[in-house]
Amino acid sequence: MRKVLLPSLIILATSLLVMRIFYLQVVDDTLKLKSENNAIKKKHEYPERGYIYDRKGKLLVANQASYDIMVIPREVKKIDTLEFCQLLNITKETFIKNIKKATIYSPRLPSVFLSQLNKSEFAAFQEKIRKYEGFYVQKRSLRDYEVAFGANVFGGITQVNEKLVQKNPYYNSGDLIGRQGVEESYEEILRGVKGVKYIQKDKYNREIGSYKNGKYDTIAVQGEDINLTIDAELQKYGEELMINKRGGIVAIEPSTGEILALVTAPSYDPGILVGRQRSKNYTELYRDSIAKPLYDRGLLAEYPPGSPFKILTGLVALQEGVIDENTTVSCNHGFSYARGRFMRCHCRGGALQLHRGIYESCNSYFATAYMKTINKYAKPAQAVDVWSNHIRSFGLGQFMGYDLPTGKRGKIPDSKTYKRIYPNGGWRSTTIISNSIGQGEVVMTPIQLANMMAAIANQGHYYTPHIIKRIEGHTIDKKFTTKHVTTIDKKHFKPIISGLFDVYNMGTASALKVEGIDICGKTGTAENFAKIGGQRVQLKDHSIFVAFAPKDNPKIAIAIMVENGGFGSTIAGPIASLMIEKYLRQKITRLDLEKRILATSLQSQYAKLGGLSEAVKLQLRISDSLLKKKTMIPTAKVKIDSTKEKKQAI
Repeated sequence: MRKVLLPSLIILATSLLVMRIFYLQVVDDTLKLKSENNAIKKKHEYPERGYIYDRKGKLLVANQASYDIMVIPREVKKIDTLEFCQLLNITKETFIKNIKKATIYSPRLPSVFLSQLNKSEFAAFQEKIRKYEGFYVQKRSLRDYEVAFGANVFGGITQVNEKLVQKNPYYNSGDLIGRQGVEESYEEILRGVKGVKYIQKDKYNREIGSYKNGKYDTIAVQGEDINLTIDAELQKYGEELMINKRGGIVAIEPSTGEILALVTAPSYDPGILVGRQRSKNYTELYRDSIAKPLYDRGLLAEYPPGSPFKILTGLVALQEGVIDENTTVSCNHGFSYARGRFMRCHCRGGALQLHRGIYESCNSYFATAYMKTINKYAKPAQAVDVWSNHIRSFGLGQFMGYDLPTGKRGKIPDSKTYKRIYPNGGWRSTTIISNSIGQGEVVMTPIQLANMMAAIANQGHYYTPHIIKRIEGHTIDKKFTTKHVTTIDKKHFKPIISGLFDVYNMGTASALKVEGIDICGKTGTAENFAKIGGQRVQLKDHSIFVAFAPKDNPKIAIAIMVENGGFGSTIAGPIASLMIEKYLRQKITRLDLEKRILATSLQSQYAKLGGLSEAVKLQLRISDSLLKKKTMIPTAKVKIDSTKEKKQAI
């Protein structure tokens, strides 16, 4: 039996192997398609990307036809390079460089030789394409922007790099991919699915038709359309208000977490990054290290929040039971918290309770509330951790989880922070008193400030901010519909909201009221320092404002940061009032505020570091085209690299 078993197994294994080889080589044609078969040419068909609409269905981003010249280096025969270069308006040096680049990628696989021909260039080349073996035209679609705003929201599309080609088998050299904004976040939704055609070639390398009559061909599937949460008119208006200014505006719908506007200034027309001039324009924007127009300040810029942070200081003190609505603090235009230590205050002074402390933005009141919170516990390390946990419950000091590809954590200090700063100990409530007024080690991004106001408007809960509203056939990620509850009891929000309401009635924003709209808000100011010629120089303060409206059943929460803008009520405050009225009424009645803000330029402040930035110059060159579109966008501004800022805020 053993003598028969071994030969039988060998015969069986050999038979199975022969049958498998026969199947692969004779029956199954797909192996030929997967192999490097010179007789079969694989040609991709690229789908159109999905369209992008705003929350009301307005078309923001569509597509336009584009043509790339592809090359397969090993198939290039002797051609008239002079005629070829003249036809495409390129130099011989460019021709040689592009051929070398394609050869390095692969001598036998197609890669982009020259991208994004317009229709006239394509037509001229198509007439003589038969003269140039090894070259062919690949049709693609580029973005066609219907608006001249929202560049930071949309992001853009660009060619994939070789690293990604090697990592992701879906992409080939020359393919386009979304970068930044929603183009990157929703790349797999927007890109669609490439189609493939297999073309048979004869022994002379001539195409003779579809392989197997198109049996293995697939059809390109267009990308899916998406609706954003952005209100196009509000976004456009915000960018207009930020012309000649630098900073960010973020507006959120409190009941859903939907982002209504995401403004960064300076910005640019997204259309300048489409077509043959894309590389040149992008390089100019990228190299502008002064204004940084590609830097999304709404998501990335971290600032001391200043006086708006007093709202949280008050809420934590109420929750910890160290103050109540009637707790009275005496303010003598400042707060003396240690020997030789005095925190200035610009309120009217005298005896203040919580309500007046909010609408007059009294430093003394909230410094006292903060000290009581920290001093409640035996050890300051334990106390600051309790305080930090309350603050973090508003989504601060951490990545927020929104559906945009970039962001910053901000910073909310805890005991570990101060153990690093003071390794020998000795710190106490008076050491870290600046936290009480949104200075010290506290930093936040504009979107975090806006989300903080959404949580206050909701009296203790918020939804993760997000930019996607609808994708046909898909459900929105559950994390965007999950309620996040803060550690502060709901009852403590009512006195805070009452004080914020009177900021507009009798407080620091009383000149910014909009008739018929109950707005709750808070002004803020933060000192600004920069290094000029190696010296630390104090520049004009940053202007900060946060708000929500209406007071009951809020529809919008907003945060504005204007760099070098001065007091919160000077520039950021009027912008908040205008944005709120624009969203709620779709019109403006405070024309006096609008006229003043549109006419305000801070370029003289930014120019202290020397001259116009490249972004400013680029904006001047494209201004005519923007005017034709009847759309304004923020002119680029000069960046001032601020050092860590500390402020006795108002």
